[in-house]
Amino acid sequence: MWKQFLNKLPRKSQKSDRDSARNPNSGSGSGRAGSGGSAAKRAAVFPASVIAGIEPLLAFKDVSNSEKMNLFISKLSLCCVVFDFTDPTKNVQENELKHATLLELVDFVSENPPKFSEPAILASCKMCSINLFRVFPPKCRSRSTGSGENENDDEPTFDPAWSHLQLVYEFLLKFVTSSSLEVKTAKKYVNNDFIFRIIDLLESDDPRERDCLKAILHRIYGKFMIHRPFIRKCISNVFYKFVFEVEKHNGIAELLEIFGSVITGFALPLKEEHKVFFWRALIPLHKPKSLGVYFQQLSYCVNQYVEKEPKLASHLIQGLLKYWPITNSQKEVMFLGEVEEILEVISINEFQKVMVPLFRRIRHCINSYHFQVAERALFLWNNDQILSLVAHNRQVILPIVFPALEANAQNHWNQAILNLTMNVRKVLTEMDDALASACISSNQEQQEKASSSVEKRKQVWEHLENAASLHPMMARNTAVLVTH
Repeated sequence: MWKQFLNKLPRKSQKSDRDSARNPNSGSGSGRAGSGGSAAKRAAVFPASVIAGIEPLLAFKDVSNSEKMNLFISKLSLCCVVFDFTDPTKNVQENELKHATLLELVDFVSENPPKFSEPAILASCKMCSINLFRVFPPKCRSRSTGSGENENDDEPTFDPAWSHLQLVYEFLLKFVTSSSLEVKTAKKYVNNDFIFRIIDLLESDDPRERDCLKAILHRIYGKFMIHRPFIRKCISNVFYKFVFEVEKHNGIAELLEIFGSVITGFALPLKEEHKVFFWRALIPLHKPKSLGVYFQQLSYCVNQYVEKEPKLASHLIQGLLKYWPITNSQKEVMFLGEVEEILEVISINEFQKVMVPLFRRIRHCINSYHFQVAERALFLWNNDQILSLVAHNRQVILPIVFPALEANAQNHWNQAILNLTMNVRKVLTEMDDALASACISSNQEQQEKASSSVEKRKQVWEHLENAASLHPMMARNTAVLVTH
């Protein structure tokens, strides 16, 4: 089919050529499947009545306005052929012709065309589906088996067909956002299956492709209100699978970016559906090892929720404590940063619900031998809002925190941490000198008791060792009767 068009430039094709274009039984373009199967598929994509006998190589400016939509459909049919880009020397002319045709289509939908007819919408969706929807190499769908940190540094895989894919994505974006596209008609073709496969493409290893998909899915969500619940459900399912099954997905950051803008449009009070998504999807996203890849987007989403519904702040802190990392220091630093953001907006009542377990965790972070974790925990006390919360609840919080400060002052190896510890100790002492003195005295008593307990245990062991040395060694195989 493509060679026929190339041989006929620049004159129009005859009727037999048009029939061949509509029902290609042979051609030099090779698709992802066998050539025979691809030809049969392309012939079945568009009925003859849809293409309406228009030569697809004509320019839009060379036809009347009444014929432009038919020419548009004809060009879309031409672009339904998918070439093999693994061999750059193969189908060079055909690739260039398809590239030029895609550029024409992008320009056409960008220049405020007439209202798209239903056949034009069908043809557009078919062309995008044939070119975009594909199976990725196994690497993109394999289960995470490594340490987590090194996997994020893997080199992305770029599709060799990107020169065509980029134009198809640009066409789809402009097509979806065009004022000439009526939602009432388009929703039959931009349907649940189409949207599901768009979301599935976000597993692509190519960041350029994920950026295009993010923009398109965002526009679809904004324009097709009827599909909004389905899109939210699909995103939830992706998150569930990522957290609880595979822990490998390249598009989590992009999906969170989309959802961050969606959250801003939620009406108040929040629906139960949105709260369930917060509890069951967003909070568990703190669990995977690859949190650093999408932490910024996740933090923005949860903060948007807390701004919309302040009562969710305590639930968020409880979730963070549940998934708090024990052996991953970098994640611990990220968690402490998120805790600070939450404490800046939390109400006093919600804070009191979680302050005891929260500051017990902060106490452990202050005593961390990883200086970045200890430093980030001590920096919390530079925040005036946090100091205000602590001051209102100092009778509970100071006895929790002071033992950690005293331990740091006596034993921590890092000089910067020692200096920060002394500064925090000074701030808390100025907050309530009497309470601080009582905490210090109580801590000293506890240390003395601990030392005394250690000494007693040591004396008991020495007594047992001395008693054992006074008796002769028993045979190794001699049975011993132990009486209670």
